[in-house]
Amino acid sequence: MTDSLKKTLSIRIKRLDMFPNHFFGIVEINNIEYKINIQGQSISRKQLIKLPIKIHDEKALLRLTGIGGRFFEDLVNYEGESEWVEIDSNRILYYLADNQDKINHIDVYSRF
Repeated sequence: MTDSLKKTLSIRIKRLDMFPNHFFGIVEINNIEYKINIQGQSISRKQLIKLPIKIHDEKALLRLTGIGGRFFEDLVNYEGESEWVEIDSNRILYYLADNQDKINHIDVYSRF
């Protein structure tokens, strides 16, 4: 699937703290720090990402990468710009609950 996609953005995780229902921390994009919030989706919220930098696609493949070549992917809807990096995805939330200390980047892939 990533053959037709290109890496649009690379997000370096500087700190990610776990709370009962979400993760909150600091990331770096193009040498600028932003806050990040990762939570599960609910009935009213679908899998999504909002970014402080605009991308030109309605969907994005998020690839979490880290130590030892590990990675995890999820396809989410791009829902526009935000002051923070906001990710709503049950799959990512559950993966991070078990692998938080092994992930150091989130790469965003899109078609454009």
